[in-house]
Amino acid sequence: MPGDFIKKSLNFLLKQQNNIITAAVVIMGTIVFSQILGLFRQRLLVSIFGASNTLGVYLASTRLPDFLFQLIIAGALSSAFIPVFSDYLAKNKEHEAHKVASTLLAISLLVFAALSIVLFIFAKQFSSLMAPGFPPDQLALMASLTRIIIFGEMLFIVGSFFSAVLQSYNHFFIPGIASALYNLGIIIGIIIFSPFVGIYSAALGVILGALIFVLIQIPFVKKMGFSFIPNLSPEFIRTSGVIDVFKLIWPRTLSIAVFQLGTVITVTMVSFLQNPGRNYVIFDYAQTLAFAPVVLFGQAIAQAAFPVLSKEKDNLEAFKTTFITSFNQLLYLILPFSVLFLVLRIPIVRLVFGAAQFDWDATVATGRTLAFFSISIFSQALIYLVSRGFYALHDTKTPLSVGVFSTAIMIILGSIFVFYYHFGIQAIALAFSIASVINLIIMFILLDIKVKGFEKRHLIITTSQIFISTAFTAFALYIPIKLLDQLVFDTTKTINLLLLTGISSFVGLCLYLFLTWLFDVKEATMFIMLFKKFGDWRQILKKSEETIDGNKFNP
Repeated sequence: MPGDFIKKSLNFLLKQQNNIITAAVVIMGTIVFSQILGLFRQRLLVSIFGASNTLGVYLASTRLPDFLFQLIIAGALSSAFIPVFSDYLAKNKEHEAHKVASTLLAISLLVFAALSIVLFIFAKQFSSLMAPGFPPDQLALMASLTRIIIFGEMLFIVGSFFSAVLQSYNHFFIPGIASALYNLGIIIGIIIFSPFVGIYSAALGVILGALIFVLIQIPFVKKMGFSFIPNLSPEFIRTSGVIDVFKLIWPRTLSIAVFQLGTVITVTMVSFLQNPGRNYVIFDYAQTLAFAPVVLFGQAIAQAAFPVLSKEKDNLEAFKTTFITSFNQLLYLILPFSVLFLVLRIPIVRLVFGAAQFDWDATVATGRTLAFFSISIFSQALIYLVSRGFYALHDTKTPLSVGVFSTAIMIILGSIFVFYYHFGIQAIALAFSIASVINLIIMFILLDIKVKGFEKRHLIITTSQIFISTAFTAFALYIPIKLLDQLVFDTTKTINLLLLTGISSFVGLCLYLFLTWLFDVKEATMFIMLFKKFGDWRQILKKSEETIDGNKFNP
Protein backbone atom coordinates (compact mmCIF):
# COMPACT_ATOMS: atom_id res chain seq x y z
CA MET A 1 0.00 0.00 0.00
CA PRO A 2 2.65 2.64 0.89
CA GLY A 3 4.60 1.58 -2.18
CA ASP A 4 1.57 2.11 -4.43
CA PHE A 5 0.93 5.52 -2.87
CA ILE A 6 4.53 6.60 -3.47
CA LYS A 7 4.46 5.27 -7.03
CA LYS A 8 1.19 7.08 -7.85
CA SER A 9 2.44 10.29 -6.25
CA LEU A 10 5.66 10.19 -8.29
CA ASN A 11 3.72 9.50 -11.49
CA PHE A 12 1.51 12.51 -10.73
CA LEU A 13 4.51 14.76 -10.08
CA LEU A 14 6.54 13.62 -13.08
CA LYS A 15 3.77 13.82 -15.67
CA GLN A 16 2.74 16.98 -17.49
CA GLN A 17 0.69 19.42 -15.43
CA ASN A 18 -2.18 20.40 -17.72
CA ASN A 19 -4.20 22.83 -15.63
CA ILE A 20 -3.41 25.87 -13.53
CA ILE A 21 -4.33 24.36 -10.16
CA THR A 22 -2.27 21.19 -10.55
CA ALA A 23 0.64 23.19 -11.94
CA ALA A 24 0.41 25.69 -9.08
CA VAL A 25 0.22 22.89 -6.49
CA VAL A 26 3.34 21.22 -7.89
CA ILE A 27 5.21 24.53 -8.17
CA MET A 28 4.20 25.55 -4.64
CA GLY A 29 5.31 22.19 -3.27
CA THR A 30 8.77 22.49 -4.78
CA ILE A 31 9.02 26.14 -3.72
CA VAL A 32 8.16 25.20 -0.12
CA PHE A 33 10.92 22.59 -0.20
CA SER A 34 13.34 25.12 -1.70
CA GLN A 35 12.36 27.79 0.85
CA ILE A 36 12.89 25.39 3.74
CA LEU A 37 16.36 24.53 2.47
CA GLY A 38 17.06 28.21 1.78
CA LEU A 39 16.10 29.24 5.31
CA PHE A 40 18.15 26.37 6.73
CA ARG A 41 21.09 27.60 4.65
CA GLN A 42 20.70 31.11 6.10
CA ARG A 43 20.41 29.76 9.64
CA LEU A 44 23.49 27.60 9.11
CA LEU A 45 25.46 30.61 7.92
CA VAL A 46 24.43 32.77 10.87
CA SER A 47 25.02 29.92 13.35
CA ILE A 48 28.64 29.68 12.15
CA PHE A 49 29.48 33.30 11.33
CA GLY A 50 26.86 35.23 13.32
CA ALA A 51 25.42 38.60 12.24
CA SER A 52 28.97 39.61 11.42
CA ASN A 53 30.72 41.80 8.89
CA THR A 54 32.19 38.63 7.36
CA LEU A 55 28.75 37.22 6.58
CA GLY A 56 27.61 40.61 5.34
CA VAL A 57 30.54 40.72 2.93
CA TYR A 58 29.62 37.28 1.55
CA LEU A 59 25.99 38.28 1.04
CA ALA A 60 27.07 41.46 -0.74
CA SER A 61 29.56 39.51 -2.90
CA THR A 62 26.70 37.58 -4.53
CA ARG A 63 25.14 40.75 -5.92
CA LEU A 64 27.40 41.47 -8.91
CA PRO A 65 27.50 37.87 -10.29
CA ASP A 66 23.73 37.68 -9.81
CA PHE A 67 23.40 41.03 -11.59
CA LEU A 68 25.11 39.56 -14.66
CA PHE A 69 23.02 36.37 -14.52
CA GLN A 70 19.73 38.25 -14.22
CA LEU A 71 20.74 40.70 -16.94
CA ILE A 72 21.68 38.05 -19.50
CA ILE A 73 19.33 35.16 -18.86
CA ALA A 74 16.36 35.98 -16.62
CA GLY A 75 14.73 38.39 -19.05
CA ALA A 76 15.05 35.97 -21.95
CA LEU A 77 13.49 33.07 -20.07
CA SER A 78 10.62 34.85 -18.33
CA SER A 79 9.32 37.06 -21.12
CA ALA A 80 10.65 35.81 -24.45
CA PHE A 81 12.09 32.30 -24.61
CA ILE A 82 9.16 30.32 -23.14
CA PRO A 83 6.48 32.00 -25.35
CA VAL A 84 8.56 31.57 -28.53
CA PHE A 85 9.61 27.99 -27.66
CA SER A 86 6.00 27.07 -26.76
CA ASP A 87 4.79 28.55 -30.05
CA TYR A 88 7.18 26.27 -31.97
CA LEU A 89 5.92 23.26 -30.02
CA ALA A 90 2.28 24.21 -30.69
CA LYS A 91 3.08 24.24 -34.42
CA ASN A 92 4.77 20.79 -34.19
CA LYS A 93 8.19 22.27 -34.98
CA GLU A 94 9.99 20.54 -32.14
CA HIS A 95 13.34 20.16 -33.91
CA GLU A 96 13.42 23.85 -34.80
CA ALA A 97 12.47 24.71 -31.22
CA HIS A 98 15.46 22.74 -29.92
CA LYS A 99 17.81 24.44 -32.38
CA VAL A 100 16.58 27.88 -31.28
CA ALA A 101 16.99 26.95 -27.60
CA SER A 102 20.51 25.60 -28.19
CA THR A 103 21.53 28.74 -30.09
CA LEU A 104 20.19 31.02 -27.38
CA LEU A 105 22.01 28.98 -24.71
CA ALA A 106 25.28 29.22 -26.65
CA ILE A 107 24.90 32.99 -27.14
CA SER A 108 24.05 33.47 -23.46
CA LEU A 109 27.11 31.52 -22.33
CA LEU A 110 29.39 33.45 -24.66
CA VAL A 111 28.07 36.84 -23.53
CA PHE A 112 28.19 35.86 -19.85
CA ALA A 113 31.74 34.51 -20.24
CA ALA A 114 32.93 37.77 -21.83
CA LEU A 115 31.39 39.94 -19.10
CA SER A 116 32.53 37.55 -16.37
CA ILE A 117 36.14 37.86 -17.46
CA VAL A 118 35.89 41.64 -17.01
CA LEU A 119 34.26 41.22 -13.59
CA PHE A 120 36.84 38.60 -12.57
CA ILE A 121 39.78 40.85 -13.43
CA PHE A 122 38.34 44.04 -11.94
CA ALA A 123 36.37 42.47 -9.06
CA LYS A 124 37.98 44.69 -6.44
CA GLN A 125 37.28 47.87 -8.37
CA PHE A 126 33.65 46.90 -8.97
CA SER A 127 33.26 45.94 -5.30
CA SER A 128 34.65 49.33 -4.25
CA LEU A 129 32.20 51.04 -6.59
CA MET A 130 29.26 49.05 -5.25
CA ALA A 131 30.13 49.27 -1.52
CA PRO A 132 32.38 52.32 -1.00
CA GLY A 133 31.69 52.41 2.74
CA PHE A 134 33.19 48.97 3.41
CA PRO A 135 36.78 48.98 4.75
CA PRO A 136 39.63 47.82 2.42
CA ASP A 137 40.09 44.36 3.98
CA GLN A 138 36.38 43.60 3.57
CA LEU A 139 36.42 44.84 -0.03
CA ALA A 140 39.36 42.51 -0.76
CA LEU A 141 37.37 39.57 0.68
CA MET A 142 34.31 40.62 -1.29
CA ALA A 143 36.30 40.61 -4.53
CA SER A 144 37.74 37.13 -3.86
CA LEU A 145 34.30 35.68 -3.09
CA THR A 146 32.83 37.34 -6.19
CA ARG A 147 35.43 35.64 -8.41
CA ILE A 148 34.47 32.19 -7.08
CA ILE A 149 30.71 32.75 -7.32
CA ILE A 150 31.01 33.70 -11.01
CA PHE A 151 31.72 30.05 -11.92
CA GLY A 152 28.55 28.93 -10.15
CA GLU A 153 26.48 31.47 -12.08
CA MET A 154 27.87 30.11 -15.37
CA LEU A 155 26.55 26.65 -14.48
CA PHE A 156 23.27 28.17 -13.31
CA ILE A 157 22.67 29.59 -16.80
CA VAL A 158 22.72 26.08 -18.26
CA GLY A 159 20.38 24.79 -15.55
CA SER A 160 17.98 27.70 -16.04
CA PHE A 161 17.69 26.93 -19.75
CA PHE A 162 16.97 23.30 -18.95
CA SER A 163 14.24 24.45 -16.53
CA ALA A 164 12.68 26.69 -19.20
CA VAL A 165 12.62 23.81 -21.70
CA LEU A 166 10.92 21.48 -19.20
CA GLN A 167 8.40 24.17 -18.19
CA SER A 168 7.56 24.72 -21.86
CA TYR A 169 6.57 21.05 -21.95
CA ASN A 170 4.41 21.72 -18.84
CA HIS A 171 6.78 19.82 -16.55
CA PHE A 172 7.20 21.83 -13.34
CA PHE A 173 8.26 19.30 -10.70
CA ILE A 174 11.82 18.51 -11.82
CA PRO A 175 12.85 22.17 -12.40
CA GLY A 176 11.46 23.02 -8.97
CA ILE A 177 13.23 20.16 -7.20
CA ALA A 178 16.47 20.93 -9.03
CA SER A 179 16.24 24.55 -7.87
CA ALA A 180 15.67 23.39 -4.29
CA LEU A 181 18.68 21.08 -4.44
CA TYR A 182 20.80 24.08 -5.44
CA ASN A 183 20.31 25.25 -1.85
CA LEU A 184 21.22 21.78 -0.62
CA GLY A 185 24.51 22.02 -2.51
CA ILE A 186 25.35 25.28 -0.75
CA ILE A 187 24.49 23.69 2.61
CA ILE A 188 26.77 20.72 1.89
CA GLY A 189 29.56 23.08 0.85
CA ILE A 190 29.25 25.10 4.07
CA ILE A 191 29.22 21.99 6.28
CA ILE A 192 32.19 20.32 4.58
CA PHE A 193 34.46 23.27 3.87
CA SER A 194 33.74 25.87 6.59
CA PRO A 195 36.16 24.31 9.13
CA PHE A 196 38.96 24.68 6.57
CA VAL A 197 38.26 27.81 4.50
CA GLY A 198 35.71 29.75 6.56
CA ILE A 199 33.31 31.95 4.61
CA TYR A 200 34.79 30.74 1.30
CA SER A 201 32.85 27.52 1.94
CA ALA A 202 29.60 29.31 1.04
CA ALA A 203 31.05 30.45 -2.32
CA LEU A 204 32.27 26.92 -3.05
CA GLY A 205 28.81 25.70 -2.12
CA VAL A 206 27.33 27.95 -4.83
CA ILE A 207 29.38 26.06 -7.44
CA LEU A 208 28.38 22.68 -5.98
CA GLY A 209 24.71 23.70 -5.83
CA ALA A 210 24.72 24.96 -9.43
CA LEU A 211 26.32 21.70 -10.59
CA ILE A 212 23.58 19.69 -8.86
CA PHE A 213 20.97 22.01 -10.40
CA VAL A 214 22.24 21.10 -13.88
CA LEU A 215 22.86 17.37 -13.38
CA ILE A 216 19.42 16.64 -11.90
CA GLN A 217 17.69 17.99 -15.02
CA ILE A 218 19.84 16.41 -17.74
CA PRO A 219 18.06 12.99 -17.85
CA PHE A 220 14.63 14.62 -18.09
CA VAL A 221 15.70 17.14 -20.72
CA LYS A 222 17.06 14.25 -22.77
CA LYS A 223 13.75 12.42 -22.29
CA MET A 224 12.05 15.38 -23.96
CA GLY A 225 14.35 14.79 -26.94
CA PHE A 226 16.38 17.95 -26.39
CA SER A 227 19.93 17.97 -27.76
CA PHE A 228 22.44 20.79 -27.68
CA ILE A 229 22.63 21.69 -31.40
CA PRO A 230 23.50 25.39 -31.64
CA ASN A 231 23.62 27.18 -34.96
CA LEU A 232 25.44 30.50 -34.75
CA SER A 233 25.31 31.31 -38.44
CA PRO A 234 23.95 34.82 -39.19
CA GLU A 235 21.43 33.36 -41.64
CA PHE A 236 19.90 31.02 -39.03
CA ILE A 237 19.77 33.75 -36.39
CA ARG A 238 18.00 36.11 -38.81
CA THR A 239 15.41 33.58 -40.02
CA SER A 240 14.67 31.66 -36.81
CA GLY A 241 12.88 32.36 -33.55
CA VAL A 242 16.15 33.66 -32.13
CA ILE A 243 15.43 37.07 -33.58
CA ASP A 244 11.89 36.94 -32.13
CA VAL A 245 13.37 36.36 -28.68
CA PHE A 246 15.75 39.29 -29.12
CA LYS A 247 12.84 41.55 -30.13
CA LEU A 248 10.96 40.63 -26.97
CA ILE A 249 13.91 40.44 -24.62
CA TRP A 250 15.40 43.91 -24.54
CA PRO A 251 12.66 45.72 -22.59
CA ARG A 252 12.54 42.90 -20.01
CA THR A 253 16.34 42.85 -19.81
CA LEU A 254 16.39 46.60 -19.21
CA SER A 255 13.66 46.18 -16.61
CA ILE A 256 15.70 43.55 -14.77
CA ALA A 257 18.81 45.70 -15.11
CA VAL A 258 16.97 48.58 -13.42
CA PHE A 259 15.71 46.33 -10.60
CA GLN A 260 19.14 44.74 -10.12
CA LEU A 261 20.70 48.19 -10.14
CA GLY A 262 18.34 48.99 -7.30
CA THR A 263 19.64 45.99 -5.30
CA VAL A 264 23.23 47.05 -5.97
CA ILE A 265 22.52 50.61 -4.89
CA THR A 266 20.90 49.18 -1.76
CA VAL A 267 24.30 47.70 -0.89
CA THR A 268 25.80 51.13 -1.54
CA MET A 269 23.36 52.83 0.83
CA VAL A 270 23.91 50.19 3.52
CA SER A 271 27.68 50.64 3.19
CA PHE A 272 27.34 54.20 4.51
CA LEU A 273 25.66 53.02 7.71
CA GLN A 274 27.69 52.28 10.81
CA ASN A 275 28.89 48.67 10.85
CA PRO A 276 27.76 48.06 7.23
CA GLY A 277 28.45 44.31 7.05
CA ARG A 278 26.27 43.55 10.08
CA ASN A 279 23.54 45.89 8.83
CA TYR A 280 23.51 44.16 5.47
CA VAL A 281 23.03 40.78 7.18
CA ILE A 282 19.99 42.22 8.99
CA PHE A 283 18.58 43.68 5.75
CA ASP A 284 19.21 40.51 3.72
CA TYR A 285 17.75 38.17 6.33
CA ALA A 286 14.60 40.28 6.78
CA GLN A 287 14.16 40.42 3.02
CA THR A 288 14.66 36.65 2.75
CA LEU A 289 11.80 36.06 5.22
CA ALA A 290 9.53 38.59 3.51
CA PHE A 291 10.20 37.10 0.08
CA ALA A 292 9.35 33.54 1.20
CA PRO A 293 5.54 33.89 0.80
CA VAL A 294 6.05 36.21 -2.18
CA VAL A 295 7.93 33.53 -4.09
CA LEU A 296 5.73 30.71 -2.78
CA PHE A 297 2.42 32.21 -3.89
CA GLY A 298 3.31 35.03 -6.28
CA GLN A 299 5.79 33.12 -8.40
CA ALA A 300 3.86 29.84 -8.31
CA ILE A 301 0.48 31.23 -9.38
CA ALA A 302 1.99 33.64 -11.93
CA GLN A 303 4.16 30.87 -13.40
CA ALA A 304 1.22 28.48 -13.62
CA ALA A 305 -1.12 31.11 -15.14
CA PHE A 306 1.42 32.45 -17.68
CA PRO A 307 1.01 29.74 -20.35
CA VAL A 308 -2.79 30.11 -20.22
CA LEU A 309 -2.62 33.91 -20.42
CA SER A 310 -0.20 33.63 -23.36
CA LYS A 311 -2.58 31.39 -25.29
CA GLU A 312 -5.59 33.60 -24.52
CA LYS A 313 -3.97 36.86 -25.69
CA ASP A 314 -6.25 36.96 -28.76
CA ASN A 315 -9.37 36.31 -26.69
CA LEU A 316 -9.48 39.22 -24.25
CA GLU A 317 -12.60 38.09 -22.40
CA ALA A 318 -11.02 34.73 -21.57
CA PHE A 319 -7.76 36.50 -20.74
CA LYS A 320 -9.51 38.85 -18.30
CA THR A 321 -11.37 35.98 -16.63
CA THR A 322 -8.17 33.97 -16.12
CA PHE A 323 -6.25 37.02 -14.88
CA ILE A 324 -8.87 38.21 -12.37
CA THR A 325 -9.36 34.66 -11.05
CA SER A 326 -5.61 34.32 -10.52
CA PHE A 327 -5.42 37.84 -9.04
CA ASN A 328 -8.11 37.11 -6.44
CA GLN A 329 -6.62 33.73 -5.57
CA LEU A 330 -3.20 35.26 -5.07
CA LEU A 331 -4.51 38.19 -3.01
CA TYR A 332 -6.53 35.80 -0.85
CA LEU A 333 -3.49 33.66 -0.12
CA ILE A 334 -0.88 36.38 0.37
CA LEU A 335 -2.61 39.01 2.53
CA PRO A 336 -2.71 36.91 5.73
CA PHE A 337 1.06 36.49 5.49
CA SER A 338 1.49 40.26 5.38
CA VAL A 339 -0.19 40.69 8.77
CA LEU A 340 1.31 37.47 10.11
CA PHE A 341 4.83 38.77 9.47
CA LEU A 342 3.91 42.25 10.71
CA VAL A 343 2.47 41.12 14.07
CA LEU A 344 4.65 38.06 14.75
CA ARG A 345 7.89 39.52 13.38
CA ILE A 346 10.11 38.93 16.45
CA PRO A 347 8.92 35.36 17.19
CA ILE A 348 9.31 34.44 13.50
CA VAL A 349 12.85 35.82 13.33
CA ARG A 350 13.78 34.02 16.56
CA LEU A 351 12.35 30.71 15.34
CA VAL A 352 13.98 30.83 11.91
CA PHE A 353 17.32 32.47 12.66
CA GLY A 354 17.59 32.14 16.44
CA ALA A 355 21.04 30.57 16.56
CA ALA A 356 23.40 31.32 19.45
CA GLN A 357 25.51 33.58 17.24
CA PHE A 358 22.46 35.65 16.19
CA ASP A 359 22.28 38.02 19.17
CA TRP A 360 19.18 39.75 20.56
CA ASP A 361 20.00 43.17 19.06
CA ALA A 362 20.29 41.59 15.62
CA THR A 363 17.00 39.73 16.20
CA VAL A 364 15.13 42.94 17.11
CA ALA A 365 16.63 44.89 14.20
CA THR A 366 15.77 42.09 11.76
CA GLY A 367 12.22 41.95 13.14
CA ARG A 368 11.73 45.69 12.70
CA THR A 369 13.10 45.56 9.16
CA LEU A 370 10.80 42.61 8.41
CA ALA A 371 7.82 44.68 9.63
CA PHE A 372 8.54 47.36 7.02
CA PHE A 373 8.98 44.73 4.29
CA SER A 374 5.72 43.04 5.30
CA ILE A 375 3.74 46.16 4.36
CA SER A 376 4.34 45.36 0.69
CA ILE A 377 4.33 41.54 0.67
CA PHE A 378 0.97 41.52 -1.13
CA SER A 379 2.12 44.02 -3.78
CA GLN A 380 5.40 42.21 -4.39
CA ALA A 381 3.49 38.97 -5.02
CA LEU A 382 0.88 40.56 -7.28
CA ILE A 383 3.56 42.28 -9.37
CA TYR A 384 4.65 38.81 -10.51
CA LEU A 385 1.17 38.18 -11.93
CA VAL A 386 0.53 41.63 -13.40
CA SER A 387 3.92 41.53 -15.14
CA ARG A 388 3.08 38.13 -16.64
CA GLY A 389 -0.17 39.66 -17.89
CA PHE A 390 1.80 42.20 -19.91
CA TYR A 391 4.31 39.58 -21.12
CA ALA A 392 1.48 37.31 -22.29
CA LEU A 393 0.21 40.23 -24.40
CA HIS A 394 3.76 40.60 -25.80
CA ASP A 395 4.17 43.94 -24.02
CA THR A 396 7.49 44.06 -22.20
CA LYS A 397 7.90 47.83 -22.44
CA THR A 398 5.22 48.83 -19.92
CA PRO A 399 6.69 46.81 -17.02
CA LEU A 400 10.06 48.32 -17.94
CA SER A 401 8.80 51.90 -17.76
CA VAL A 402 6.95 51.35 -14.48
CA GLY A 403 9.94 49.44 -13.07
CA VAL A 404 12.28 52.32 -13.88
CA PHE A 405 9.93 54.77 -12.20
CA SER A 406 9.38 52.69 -9.04
CA THR A 407 13.07 51.85 -8.69
CA ALA A 408 13.90 55.54 -8.96
CA ILE A 409 11.38 56.22 -6.17
CA MET A 410 12.99 53.54 -4.00
CA ILE A 411 16.49 54.92 -4.55
CA ILE A 412 15.40 58.55 -3.93
CA LEU A 413 13.43 57.71 -0.78
CA GLY A 414 16.16 55.42 0.53
CA SER A 415 18.82 58.08 -0.05
CA ILE A 416 16.73 60.73 1.70
CA PHE A 417 16.10 58.45 4.68
CA VAL A 418 19.78 57.43 4.99
CA PHE A 419 21.73 60.55 4.04
CA TYR A 420 19.36 63.37 5.10
CA TYR A 421 17.38 61.99 8.03
CA HIS A 422 20.09 59.49 9.08
CA PHE A 423 17.59 56.70 9.68
CA GLY A 424 18.77 53.11 10.12
CA ILE A 425 18.48 49.99 7.99
CA GLN A 426 14.69 49.79 8.46
CA ALA A 427 14.24 52.95 6.39
CA ILE A 428 15.60 51.24 3.28
CA ALA A 429 13.00 48.48 3.71
CA LEU A 430 10.30 51.16 4.03
CA ALA A 431 11.48 52.84 0.81
CA PHE A 432 11.36 49.44 -0.94
CA SER A 433 7.78 48.82 0.26
CA ILE A 434 6.50 52.25 -0.80
CA ALA A 435 8.00 51.82 -4.27
CA SER A 436 6.55 48.30 -4.55
CA VAL A 437 2.99 49.42 -3.76
CA ILE A 438 3.27 52.29 -6.27
CA ASN A 439 4.58 49.86 -8.89
CA LEU A 440 1.58 47.54 -8.45
CA ILE A 441 -1.02 50.34 -8.57
CA ILE A 442 0.38 51.89 -11.75
CA MET A 443 0.86 48.57 -13.56
CA PHE A 444 -2.65 47.34 -12.73
CA ILE A 445 -4.21 50.59 -13.98
CA LEU A 446 -2.24 50.36 -17.24
CA LEU A 447 -3.13 46.67 -17.74
CA ASP A 448 -6.79 47.53 -17.12
CA ILE A 449 -6.59 50.15 -19.88
CA LYS A 450 -4.76 47.77 -22.22
CA VAL A 451 -7.42 45.03 -21.99
CA LYS A 452 -10.25 47.62 -22.24
CA GLY A 453 -11.35 47.26 -18.66
CA PHE A 454 -11.70 44.45 -16.15
CA GLU A 455 -15.09 43.76 -14.57
CA LYS A 456 -14.70 46.17 -11.64
CA ARG A 457 -17.70 45.52 -9.42
CA HIS A 458 -16.86 41.95 -8.44
CA LEU A 459 -13.15 42.76 -8.17
CA ILE A 460 -13.75 45.71 -5.81
CA ILE A 461 -16.17 43.76 -3.62
CA THR A 462 -13.89 40.71 -3.34
CA THR A 463 -10.78 42.82 -2.70
CA SER A 464 -12.56 44.88 -0.02
CA GLN A 465 -13.83 41.73 1.72
CA ILE A 466 -10.35 40.21 1.76
CA PHE A 467 -8.77 43.41 3.14
CA ILE A 468 -11.42 43.76 5.87
CA SER A 469 -10.95 40.10 6.88
CA THR A 470 -7.20 40.65 6.98
CA ALA A 471 -7.58 43.67 9.31
CA PHE A 472 -9.57 41.61 11.82
CA THR A 473 -7.02 38.82 11.46
CA ALA A 474 -4.29 41.22 12.60
CA PHE A 475 -6.12 41.79 15.89
CA ALA A 476 -6.70 38.06 16.29
CA LEU A 477 -2.96 37.49 15.92
CA TYR A 478 -1.99 40.32 18.26
CA ILE A 479 -4.25 39.49 21.23
CA PRO A 480 -2.99 35.92 21.92
CA ILE A 481 0.61 37.12 21.67
CA LYS A 482 0.03 39.79 24.30
CA LEU A 483 -2.04 37.56 26.60
CA LEU A 484 0.09 34.42 26.44
CA ASP A 485 3.61 35.85 26.17
CA GLN A 486 5.31 35.57 29.57
CA LEU A 487 1.96 35.20 31.41
CA VAL A 488 1.49 31.63 30.16
CA PHE A 489 4.57 30.73 28.12
CA ASP A 490 8.20 31.33 28.99
CA THR A 491 9.30 32.28 25.47
CA THR A 492 12.98 32.06 26.32
CA LYS A 493 12.49 28.34 25.53
CA THR A 494 12.14 27.38 21.89
CA ILE A 495 9.26 24.93 22.38
CA ASN A 496 7.19 27.57 24.18
CA LEU A 497 7.97 30.14 21.51
CA LEU A 498 6.88 27.64 18.86
CA LEU A 499 3.64 26.93 20.73
CA LEU A 500 2.89 30.64 21.18
CA THR A 501 3.53 31.41 17.51
CA GLY A 502 1.54 28.37 16.41
CA ILE A 503 -1.48 29.20 18.60
CA SER A 504 -1.55 32.85 17.51
CA SER A 505 -1.20 31.92 13.83
CA PHE A 506 -3.92 29.26 14.10
CA VAL A 507 -6.38 31.63 15.78
CA GLY A 508 -5.71 34.41 13.28
CA LEU A 509 -5.89 32.24 10.16
CA CYS A 510 -9.04 30.46 11.37
CA LEU A 511 -10.73 33.84 11.83
CA TYR A 512 -9.56 34.88 8.36
CA LEU A 513 -10.99 31.72 6.80
CA PHE A 514 -14.28 32.15 8.72
CA LEU A 515 -14.71 35.81 7.79
CA THR A 516 -13.97 35.28 4.12
CA TRP A 517 -16.40 32.34 4.12
CA LEU A 518 -18.98 34.55 5.84
CA PHE A 519 -18.46 37.22 3.18
CA ASP A 520 -18.95 34.48 0.55
CA VAL A 521 -15.52 34.99 -0.98
CA LYS A 522 -15.23 32.32 -3.67
CA GLU A 523 -11.61 31.54 -2.82
CA ALA A 524 -12.55 30.70 0.77
CA THR A 525 -15.19 28.24 -0.42
CA MET A 526 -12.59 26.53 -2.61
CA PHE A 527 -10.18 26.05 0.30
CA ILE A 528 -12.92 24.78 2.61
CA MET A 529 -13.76 22.21 -0.07
CA LEU A 530 -10.10 21.23 -0.15
CA PHE A 531 -10.11 20.65 3.61
CA LYS A 532 -13.37 18.69 3.55
CA LYS A 533 -12.29 16.46 0.68
CA PHE A 534 -8.59 16.24 1.42
CA GLY A 535 -8.62 12.50 0.88
CA ASP A 536 -10.05 12.92 -2.61
CA TRP A 537 -7.46 15.44 -3.76
CA ARG A 538 -7.26 14.13 -7.32
CA GLN A 539 -10.93 14.97 -7.94
CA ILE A 540 -10.46 18.47 -6.51
CA LEU A 541 -7.51 19.17 -8.75
CA LYS A 542 -9.44 17.99 -11.79
CA LYS A 543 -12.20 20.51 -11.08
CA SER A 544 -10.01 23.41 -12.15
CA GLU A 545 -11.56 25.03 -15.21
CA GLU A 546 -8.49 26.55 -16.79
CA THR A 547 -6.03 24.21 -18.42
CA ILE A 548 -2.49 24.96 -19.47
CA ASP A 549 -3.33 24.29 -23.11
CA GLY A 550 -6.32 26.64 -22.95
CA ASN A 551 -8.96 23.88 -23.11
CA LYS A 552 -11.70 23.16 -20.59
CA PHE A 553 -12.05 20.06 -18.50
CA ASN A 554 -15.29 18.22 -19.06
CA PRO A 555 -16.44 16.95 -15.65
